[in-house]
Amino acid sequence: MSVQTFQVSEDEEGMRLDRWFKRRIPSLSLSHLNKIVRTGEVRVDGARVKTATRLAQGQNVRVPPLNLAAPAVTAAPEISQADQRALRDMILYEDSDLIVLDKPYGLAVQGGSGMTRHIDGMLASLPNERGDRPMLVHRLDRDTSGVLLVAKTRRIAADLGAIFRSRQARKIYWALVEGVPKPPQGRISLYLAKGEGMGGERGEARPAGQGAEARAKLEKMRVASHGEEDARHSVTYYATVDKVAPRLAWLSMKPITGRTHQLRAHAEAIGHPIIGDPKYGLKPKNDPRRNDPLRTIPDSVERKLHLLARRLILPHPRGGALDVTAPLPPHMQRSFDLFGFDAKQYDPIENAPE
Repeated sequence: MSVQTFQVSEDEEGMRLDRWFKRRIPSLSLSHLNKIVRTGEVRVDGARVKTATRLAQGQNVRVPPLNLAAPAVTAAPEISQADQRALRDMILYEDSDLIVLDKPYGLAVQGGSGMTRHIDGMLASLPNERGDRPMLVHRLDRDTSGVLLVAKTRRIAADLGAIFRSRQARKIYWALVEGVPKPPQGRISLYLAKGEGMGGERGEARPAGQGAEARAKLEKMRVASHGEEDARHSVTYYATVDKVAPRLAWLSMKPITGRTHQLRAHAEAIGHPIIGDPKYGLKPKNDPRRNDPLRTIPDSVERKLHLLARRLILPHPRGGALDVTAPLPPHMQRSFDLFGFDAKQYDPIENAPE
């Protein structure tokens, strides 16, 4: 193998040199890479570098002759045509940089204990010409439906992640909740912390002797006090779009922060849990609303979470704006039809503060 020169692509902008080699020449061992970098045989635009050096688009990387062992022949991973078709059916918008999916109710975004099918795994069925798979930019709860953003390249994923972190992304959710909030429009500002069973880190020990279903019921956020360990501030604006008083209301909700289960915990905290919520919609036995016929949800309403990530608006990394709206999932559409709600009517959350 002779000296070669590679140009850093747009998708490799900001990548560490060692990770760039792992991507471009996967059969090169780390010890060999460290040696040729240390001796100055690897150059970037003619200059000596370190393995931790960050690369920029358009730079030229000089790679010396390498004595590489023949890589083991492995079969290319089989692409699931079923997953590919399912994802294609979910697409609300697509361009050369990103995909916006309409995530259905009940399908997890990422895997977990005992979970075999999820969006993150299914994305392997949509590789680009280099074999790279699309990447998740944010997440939704398994039982939340609606707009889910996916990046086609590592660079776009980083750009979109920065947009979300800087709170430039505007998110609107629709929910059907028990009862009718007073006032009809407002701001929910609370500190939330992880409740019993959630654990601080992935893989942390959970209560022994309990199955996955039992543990899942414990995993919920709780309202906390300012200064309490693990407590994080959370803010949501809400507006009542329509109602069937005093039984239930259709809320439009705009989260300003992005805490775990934020909208579900906020709805419960103001006394109006989201219909069908198995974690935050359970009333204590001594709650007077439990047997109030005026606040009882009809049996004809499906006990599925009535929460939709309705709309996402944010700056597109290439310029301009991305503005995508998801339709009601089937179970929410049936509830809207039952109560005579019109999804085309004016949504007052449009004028809520950013």
